[in-house]
Amino acid sequence: MKLLCLPPPRSAVRGGKWLALAASIYIQCTSGSSYCFGIYSSLLKNSQAYDQFTLDSVAFSKDFGANVGVLSGILSSSSRVGAPWVVLLAGSVLCFSGYFPIWLAVTGAVPRPPLLVMCLSMLLAAQAQTFFNTADVVTAVENFPGNRGTVIGIMKGFLGLSSAILTQIYRTLYNGNAGAFVLMLACLPALLPLLLMYFVKIHQTDGRDDKKHLDAFSIITLIIAGYLMLVILGENILTLETSVRIVAFLLLLLLLMSPLIVAMKAQLHDWKTLSESCDESIRPLIGDINYAVTDLKSDGLVEEEASSSVIGRESSSQDMCQASREDLSVLQSMLTSEFWLLFLAVACGLGSGLATINNISQIGSSLGYSIKEISSLVSLWSIWNFLGRFAIGYISDYFLRSRGYARTLFMVLTLAVMSIGHVIISSGLPGTLYLGSTFVGLCYGSIWVLMPSITSEIFGLRDFGTIFNTIAIASPVGSYILSVRVVGYIYDKESSSSAIHACMGRHCFMSSFLIMASTSLLGVASSVALFLRTRKFYSQVIYAAVQSS
Repeated sequence: MKLLCLPPPRSAVRGGKWLALAASIYIQCTSGSSYCFGIYSSLLKNSQAYDQFTLDSVAFSKDFGANVGVLSGILSSSSRVGAPWVVLLAGSVLCFSGYFPIWLAVTGAVPRPPLLVMCLSMLLAAQAQTFFNTADVVTAVENFPGNRGTVIGIMKGFLGLSSAILTQIYRTLYNGNAGAFVLMLACLPALLPLLLMYFVKIHQTDGRDDKKHLDAFSIITLIIAGYLMLVILGENILTLETSVRIVAFLLLLLLLMSPLIVAMKAQLHDWKTLSESCDESIRPLIGDINYAVTDLKSDGLVEEEASSSVIGRESSSQDMCQASREDLSVLQSMLTSEFWLLFLAVACGLGSGLATINNISQIGSSLGYSIKEISSLVSLWSIWNFLGRFAIGYISDYFLRSRGYARTLFMVLTLAVMSIGHVIISSGLPGTLYLGSTFVGLCYGSIWVLMPSITSEIFGLRDFGTIFNTIAIASPVGSYILSVRVVGYIYDKESSSSAIHACMGRHCFMSSFLIMASTSLLGVASSVALFLRTRKFYSQVIYAAVQSS
């Protein structure tokens, strides 16, 4: 007879779900290079002699690559080659293959490439983000199925925070040298996943309550975000010496070591708890098991009892996750009205958000902001993006479980607030770009967490990676319409009378942002319809949560 409950080998401590979470966090910290476009967009525009419409076309290639993750979803869902390390390896190859040619072009190392080549390079570079994100998010959801909103918030939060981290590297090591920053984007986000992909694995969960340790990760993310905000505001108000920047950056690196420490403690705690529970439960029952094993074998129940003892607690923790709907395939999901209502809401929200960040440098210039202030806006956008991603995951989990509020209701509120942010930016009054971009950044980040969370609950986990990446196509669709066809067209029309083809004044973007505010309201209407159609489903989810507790 074999004992059914044995302590895991020490190798499990080195490669458990908590270290997988920490490794995924570090990969996410450098994966959001697409959000740094505002730092080198002026260099790209000037070195390649682009007008605003052409620059927005290149930005659309970036948005398309960064948000259309169908290929990464299909690769992740493949049973034969879909291991997370394969997805991460593919992302690393795409990252370097995309950014390195861009660096050659903007530094003049090669003749000016055709626009199509530049768009393709930008698409490849941004496509890497979807591979990193898919591997990390899918792994986190599989490892922590009972806390999916929280772990998706952490993953998406650090992705949103990554542009602030990368910007700090830029200001510390390459201040003013945007060309060197592009080279760093080609190397660092490609190298880090190669070093950490061994740890990013899907582990069988035992159903224990992980909330305590996940809360520790959540606190760490807030501390890092708060520290980055202080540094950014300090750089904007004061003139910091190089030595001060270096010290601030070293402190940031120390803070980034915290997730690894928490992960190691959590993994060791789980291993110790499991070992103790095995010792306590097995020893008093050895005699009874030996006495009854013959009867169990004759009835063919040994395997069934063993299986139930291993997965009993796991099933209770996943009751809410499997509440009512069976897992749907991509095609089955696309035949539902819920899929297209969510698609439309995401297109309106993420499309207008991307149009804002893609043009934030030109918006700031037209309103008289300095280069330093524009750089601060890019960094602050990253903070708001992070806070939106992190907070909505935690808050929606809490209100779903304790108050019975569906996540779709939060989508309604998010898009309504985003519409207000667009109206504030359209006014062009002093300081409104800071306030308006805060609203838009928070809501943009929130949508990136609500969308996959809602997707996993409505359509299941079987093809989760592929389905949420298919819905994410809505983001570049909305971005193309709003950023290229609306913002780029109106800006070039307003600046056509200028000899330098640059527009100055609040009128340059006023009409564009009023249009985007109206688009966000369309997203509100779509979200309300989705909320009404899924009320019965979420009532079953809430009932399952109460029963499991």
